[in-house]
Amino acid sequence: MASESPRPPGLVQIRRSASGSEPLQPPTGPSTEPDGSGPRVYMETFGCQMNAADTALVLGRLGADGWVRVKDPADADLILVNTCAVREKAEDRVYGRTTQLLEHRAANPDLVVGITGCMAEHLRDKLETRAPHIQLVAGPDSYRNIAALARKALGGERAVDVALDKQEVYEGLDGAIAGPGAGIGRGDAGTTGDASISGFVTIQRGCDKFCTFCVVPFTRGRERGVPPREVLRQAQRMAEAGVRELTLLGQTVNSYAWEDVSFAELLRAVARVDGIERVRFTSPYPVDFSPDLIEVIATEPGVCPYVHLPVQAGSDLVLERMRRGYDVAGYREIVRQLRAAVPDIAISTDIMVGFCGETEDDHAQTLALMAEIEFDFAFMFAYSDREITYASKKLVDDVPHEVKQRRLREVIALQERHTRAKHAARVGLEEEILVARTSKRGDKLVGRTPRFQKVMLPLGDAAVGELVRRTITGSSGHSLLAGC
Repeated sequence: MASESPRPPGLVQIRRSASGSEPLQPPTGPSTEPDGSGPRVYMETFGCQMNAADTALVLGRLGADGWVRVKDPADADLILVNTCAVREKAEDRVYGRTTQLLEHRAANPDLVVGITGCMAEHLRDKLETRAPHIQLVAGPDSYRNIAALARKALGGERAVDVALDKQEVYEGLDGAIAGPGAGIGRGDAGTTGDASISGFVTIQRGCDKFCTFCVVPFTRGRERGVPPREVLRQAQRMAEAGVRELTLLGQTVNSYAWEDVSFAELLRAVARVDGIERVRFTSPYPVDFSPDLIEVIATEPGVCPYVHLPVQAGSDLVLERMRRGYDVAGYREIVRQLRAAVPDIAISTDIMVGFCGETEDDHAQTLALMAEIEFDFAFMFAYSDREITYASKKLVDDVPHEVKQRRLREVIALQERHTRAKHAARVGLEEEILVARTSKRGDKLVGRTPRFQKVMLPLGDAAVGELVRRTITGSSGHSLLAGC
């Protein structure tokens, strides 16, 4: 049930049906639970949080069709790899992984291996030649039909659906939620993370920005929003399943708008859903970062004091070449406003080095901006040419590989210093920690602070799913320690 707290203006209608005449009702879904005798699916995920959410959607669709999820690929009739196309390295990893998974055909000659996601869309014309072992290919807008595709592939036919759909937002379709009594099973490595405690709600699909380096508008289509009533339905559904922390997802999540409902209003409404303790969002676009959004982050208790704000580069010339739509001064001003409104806010970013035409002076400006802002952490990578993008067609990838790698090492080294300093500054402070899971070795608990910092706690110190307050006693690598 949603909280009875007052809703911001413009959100009164969003819990109603599409006609506006009846209250929103829960989905009917299948009348019976899968009995465990259906075909078996194993799934892995590469890439972003949007892919993790899509993996849950695919598994939910298959579960409704009677498929049973397994944790070991050796037990599967169908292996799906949900893919990323942002960089060439990600695609190479998928080719390698799908080839590796073929070893299970020795025990199961009828095993079907398929791929879903952005790589399926990006390389749809090349996959049959380069990877003939892949028998199912499903793009990001085809998941409504994934069960039919899977049955077709299981019957020995090659199943392909990579059509983009300008309207598809999967309204009314429920993804899998891991955890007790919550559907078709716990995640394997590399899928949906701490899914029994934390969950994703996709509020927007596609992108209209067309940055010159980016394939997303071509692999996920044009931007379209999920109706607010559906967003709240999914949030309520997850809360009822025991999820305590939600992340709202979109390629440029803060550009979301639905009729008279802004992203800031939607964020506030989700933060007031009963049972949801924390709400995050990713990834916002600097141009669309509004004062109203900053005000919600500052005043809504359930919204975490953390923003991932991709800058990409610290040079105006490079940003212009990327068609990012902002300059360094504009980005700096957003950071200033965020820190003025929420002094303890954590800010992370994306840094790309070696983009077309980037000079040593451009690179120095990026390092200078990093030194000035001191991000809490960053995702850093070297530019990788992507077919079909404007940069690939019209610009020259003229920064040598060894120069890209050297610049990447420099930004990583600088960011490591900042991250270590940020962690050291938390030692001695009491933090609220949401305990998410046990560590991979099984000897510690793993949780996160509202600022998205990972914390290691002694095994037995708390229960998974519990919110606890603990004093930070140290740091190690990229983690804080609370009594370890």
